[in-house]
Parts: sequence; structure tokens; C-alpha cells
Amino acid sequence: ACFPPSFQVFPSQDPLDRADFNAVEYINALFPTEQSLANIDEVVNKIRLKIRRLDDNIRTVVRGQTNVGQDGRQALEEAQKAIQQLFGKIKDIKDKAEKSEQMVKEITRDIKQLDHAKRHLTTSITTLNHLHMLAGGVDSLEAMTRRRQYGEVANLLQGVVNVLEHFNKYMGIPQIRQLSERVKAAQNELGQQILADFEEAFPSQGTKRTGGPSNVLRDACLVANVLDPRIKQEIIKKFIKQHLSEYLVLFQENQDVAWLDKIDRRYAWIKRQLVDYEEKYGRMFPAEWCMTERIAVEFCHVTRAELSKIMRTRAKEIEVKLLLFAIQRTTNFEGLLAKRFSGCTLADGTVKKPEVPPPSTNPFLEDETGAETDEIVMEKSDTDKPKKPKVPDNPFHGIVSKCFEPHLYVYIESQDKNLGELIDRFVADFKAQGPPKPNVDEGGAVLPSCADLFVYYKKCMVQCSQLSTGEPMIALTTIFQKYLREYAWKILSGNLPKTTSSSGGLTITSLLKEKEGSEVAKFTLEELCLICSILSTAEYCLATTQQLEEKLKEKVDASLMERINLTGEMDTFSVVISNSIQLLVQDLDAACDPALTAMSKMQWQNVEHVGDQSPYVTSVILHIKQNVPIIRDNLASTRKYFTQFCIKFANSFIPKFINHLFKCKPISMVGAEQLLLDTHSLKMVLLDLPSIGSQVVRKAPASYTKIVVKGMTRAEMILKVVMAPHEPPVVFVDNYIKLLSDCSTDTFQKILDMKGLKRSEQSSMLDLFRLRLPAPPPGGDSAGSLSLSAPTPEQESSRIRKLEKLIKKRL
Repeated sequence: ACFPPSFQVFPSQDPLDRADFNAVEYINALFPTEQSLANIDEVVNKIRLKIRRLDDNIRTVVRGQTNVGQDGRQALEEAQKAIQQLFGKIKDIKDKAEKSEQMVKEITRDIKQLDHAKRHLTTSITTLNHLHMLAGGVDSLEAMTRRRQYGEVANLLQGVVNVLEHFNKYMGIPQIRQLSERVKAAQNELGQQILADFEEAFPSQGTKRTGGPSNVLRDACLVANVLDPRIKQEIIKKFIKQHLSEYLVLFQENQDVAWLDKIDRRYAWIKRQLVDYEEKYGRMFPAEWCMTERIAVEFCHVTRAELSKIMRTRAKEIEVKLLLFAIQRTTNFEGLLAKRFSGCTLADGTVKKPEVPPPSTNPFLEDETGAETDEIVMEKSDTDKPKKPKVPDNPFHGIVSKCFEPHLYVYIESQDKNLGELIDRFVADFKAQGPPKPNVDEGGAVLPSCADLFVYYKKCMVQCSQLSTGEPMIALTTIFQKYLREYAWKILSGNLPKTTSSSGGLTITSLLKEKEGSEVAKFTLEELCLICSILSTAEYCLATTQQLEEKLKEKVDASLMERINLTGEMDTFSVVISNSIQLLVQDLDAACDPALTAMSKMQWQNVEHVGDQSPYVTSVILHIKQNVPIIRDNLASTRKYFTQFCIKFANSFIPKFINHLFKCKPISMVGAEQLLLDTHSLKMVLLDLPSIGSQVVRKAPASYTKIVVKGMTRAEMILKVVMAPHEPPVVFVDNYIKLLSDCSTDTFQKILDMKGLKRSEQSSMLDLFRLRLPAPPPGGDSAGSLSLSAPTPEQESSRIRKLEKLIKKRL
């Protein structure tokens, strides 16, 4: 039999060992030809020999396997016998171990009883010793209490209390219970006695304390540490009350020194008292009682209540300077407390912890960006450096100054008045000094008044956040909003130059002959610089107002954050920016109007040859070169708004140019070619508008270039249609629809007028136009609209190439 290769123990090259053995192929391999059959007997003998050898090998292997089986059975029987012997030995060992254990138990039975007896005896002896100590300690405690030996009592009392804890489980025994009651009675007697001693040493009715601290009272304080905590609190309360009794007399509400203008005297008094306490009584009370801090904290609470009461009574006398003076002195005192004390007593049950406001950050101008704000930032950050650590790191912040919060409306009203005067001064200064001078490098720079306004805002915000982060901050925000709007109206919008409507009075001849164009421009150089300066200022105010809103939200309480919203004021500055850009666009647009009017009134049917660009094109380019470099230089810091100006001008000028183009009628072939040349010249100028007159050539923004290419290409296509022959009419109409993609009959009518066709010809053309129109797209008719669907980029580039070839050919 043939086995697969995986069953082969030794590799073999014999064909008879192959898994895919084929007898026919094997025989053919042995006898490939007829002549080889002559050796058949020899081959058969070899195969028979091989068969005999294989039979011998197989017989030997089978006999060997039979002997192996017998040996295995014999070995298994021997192993089983050995296991039985081992099991027997283990059982014997187990029996012997049980006997040994029983023997040990019998031997140690008496020892265990003795051990229990020893433990019980030891416990009894210890308990008797404790009982002796307790009985003796109670007797000594009562005797020492009568003799006021507080030094010995302090140590003894603690030991007695500790020993008494061991007898908690024996309270059912009458003698033990009696001792426990005697200890409690001694503790109560000690407490009353110590309180009486303190009352005697520091009488409540006395105005002056006679004598210094005694050792008896010092030891009494050590005893109070062991007694009920209420005794300690009572001692502290009475001592502090007696210590501050003089303060309540000196600074009564009817006293002159009680008013805010002499608030320094309150803090000077407590400073003296604390020094006096340290000298006389510093060692009488244990250090862990923090008596100096407790006196200061209680003084703060008393002062806060007294100031609140007197300010309610004399509210009409509070002026902003007086209020700020009192607040400043109070916050300075709170800062002094923070340096001297840790504030550990503020968490005690006897002292209510004041509300600590959330940490504040630096004012909003600190992280402003932009070159124009760097100086302001440094000025303001320097001003506030000493104030930074005050609020977040001071546990005493507000412990007294909170009493001023209900009266901060005086401060808010004062800031309202001050900001009103500041705006009026800005208006007066602008009238006196006039607009920024255009002949200096600062033309178009931010007006200095806006920096002054935000400097004042920052000062107010920091000051108010130190006084309160609640409703007063909301009131201050409302004031900020009011004067941001006033600044936008009075300083910015109010100083924008007014446009005039007197653009007439110029004849076509004078227009075409003008060299400088100064008679047409409405705004002077100074006025253009002023508009740019106001635009830059509004942009600065817009960005800074956003930062102001963020900083206000950081400083105000989290519950009031949603009430701070300066979006309306930011929108106001955005309107100023938009109006400024519109003024610049209108000025340049109006300067170009006479030139476009001259273009529409020229006799284009009488033009005999194509020359250089027409005078009206020269006039338009002259006005652009006069205005745009000034505007660009003055808006260098706000490049995006200069781009907006260019886009708005293109959107205004190009439709107006196309409208005047329609007024040029009739137009001859040569006249149309001249107009096409002029249109191309204007297109090149408009594409170069953002960098015109600049030594540094910058690529125009893609959004602007797209508008110019789209609009001026439409003008060129209109002229190309006018140049095309109107015969045959079908070809002309199809050419119009292909080039302009305009389905409006009004536009087609205007082109027919430009070609100078008669009414009868126009009527037939219009009928044909209506027949050849494609199906109208959904969305309504776009008749009368100058903006059309934009051609595809391939159509646009193709038209531009054709137009350039036409112009080169004509030139």
C-alpha cells in the first residue's frame, strides 16, 4: 500500500513509494522499447528479490511489536504493586499523626487552663490599677480644682479622661458609674470656675483692663483645651468682646471719627490693639487658638456692620471720591491681613467665611494684537501690576469691603458723568485740532481718542472688579455700551465728510480738456485721509470691543455672564466701517460720472478711424490714480477693508459704465472698434486697481478679479455684437444669444438702437429674437437686470482671446 507523504518516516526516491504511483507508467519506464523486452526475465527476478526482502522486513517488525506488548503489561503490573505499597505506608503515617495529636492535647489540657487564668488575672490587675488611678485621680482633680492648680489639672484631667474610657463597658457597676459622674461634675465645675476667673480678670463692664496676664489664666487655657469645646469658644468670645469694647465706644455712629473720611483711624486703632495684645497677652493663650487673627477677624465683622449702618443713615453724604478713598484704605487693610495671617480661623464655626470672588485675569487690553495697541497695552499692564495678586490670593478679600457694594451706584453714576465729559472733550479736541494731517506718516492712523477711551474703560473695569463682581459690573457694562455708541456716533460718524450733489456745471469740452481733474473730485486729500482714519479707528474699536466683552465675562460672576453682550455696539462700528467705504466709493464713482456722461454724448457714428484711448478713458484713469493710492496707503493696516473698497467700486462702476455704453447710439463700425479699445483699456486699469501707482506690485485678490473680468467681458461682448453685421438676421440673433446669454428683450432692443436700425427692422428682429429664445429657466424673468448668469470658464477665456486678437488686428 502507498501512504501519503505525511506518513513517510524516511524520504524515498523510489517510484514505488510515490502517492500517485501509476503501474502503466512504471512498466513503460522499465520497457520503453520493444528491444528492452528481451531483459524481462532479469527485471522480474529483481522485483521478486525486492518483494522477498520487504516480506522479511515486515515479518521482523511484527515479531518485535509482539514482544513489546508483553514487556509493557509486565511493567504496568509492577507499577500497580508499587502504588499499593505506597498507599499502605501513607495510611500508617496518618494513623500515627492522629495518635500524636491526641497525645499532645492530653498533655497541654492543663497548660491551656493555666493560660486563660493568667490572661484573666492580668486583665483584672490592670483594671484594678486603672480603678485605683481613676479613684485617686478624681480625688486629686477635685482637690486641685478647689485650689485652682490649673497647671497640674490640665495633665491630670487628660489622664483621668483617658483612663475613664477603659471603663465604658463597666458602666453598669454602681461604683464605676459614680466615679464617671464625679469626673463629669469636676469638668463642669472646672468650666464654670475658669469662666468666672476670666470674667473676674476681664470684666465685661470694665473699660480698661488692669494688670497683665497671670500664669493661672494661662494654665486655665490649657485645661479648657481638654474640656468641652464650648468652654473654649466662650472664653474666646468673651475676651474678644471685652477687647473690642473700647472700639465700639470710640467709633460710635454719632462720633466724628466714625465717618468714611476718617476710616484710617479705625485700622490704625486695631493695629495698635494687636501690638498691645501680642505684648501683654500673647503667651497667655495657646498658639493654636490663633487669638490675634480671631481678634482681627471679629474687628472686621464689627467694622463691616458698623460701616453698613452708618452708610445707610448718611447715604446722601457719600461722594464718589470719599467712597473710593474708603474702599482703597479698606482693601489695603485686607491685603495687610493676608500678609500677616493665614486665614485659618475663617473656616471655624464662630466666624463666617466671607465670599471670595473668582480669580480675575488681566484687563482686556493686555492681550490685544496689532502694532497700534502695543503702547497702550504696556501702559495699562504697568498700571495694574501691583493689583494683580490682591484678589485671588487674599482670603480676607471682601471681609470688610463688601459693605460698600450697595453704595457702588455712586461710583457707577460718577463714571457715567466722567465718560460723558470725556466724549465731549473728544468732540471739542477734534474740532480744535481738526482731522489728521495728510502730509505725515500717521495719515489714516487710529484716532488717539479711541485709545484714551479704552484706557479709561480698562481702568474702570479693573477698579470695579476689585470692588464687586456682581450687579455693579453689569451696571458698568451698560455704561460702557452707552458711550461706545456715543463715540461711534459723535466722533466717528459725526466727523465723516458730507457729500454734495453739485456735480454739474462742467461741459463736455472742459471735461475732455481737463488735465488734473481737481474740479471733479468731491473730497480733498485731507477729507480722504480723514475717512480712512475713521475707518481704521472703527476697525480698531470693533476688535477691542470684542476683547472687552470677553474680559468682562471673565471678571463678572458666572451667574451674570449671559447678561454681558456687546454685539449691538460691534454692529454699530461695523456700520461706521461700511459707511466709510461707501463714501470712498461714492467719491471716486462721482468723479468718474462726468467722463461717462461725455462718453455717452460723443458722436460715435462720425468716428473715422481708431486711435489711442479716448479722452474720457484718460479722465477716468486720472481720477483712479489720484484717489486709489491715497486710500491704499491710508488703509495699509486694514488691508481687508481696502479690498472691500475695490470690490464695491467695481460693482458700482462697471454696471454704470455698461448703462452709459447703451446710451452711445448710433455707433458706426469704427466707433464700436474705438469703444472696444477703450473698454479693454478700462478693463486693464481696473484689474490693476489694487496696486495702481504702487512701487510694490501685488496680485489682486481673486474675488475682485472675478468681478472685473465678468463685468468688463460683458461690456466687450456687447460691443462685439454691435460690430457684427445684422444680415442675415438669424445669424445675428443666434450670435447675440451665444455671446451674451441674455434673454432680456430690453437688452436686445438697446443693442439694436446702438446699431442705428430703423424701427421696422427692429420690429422684425425682435420677433425673430423671441422665436429663437431658448426655454426660460425656472425662477422668473431677469429683464431689466444688469447681472447675468456667468459664462463658463471655457467660454470666457475663448471670448477674451478673440477680443484680444480683434484689438491687435485693429491696432
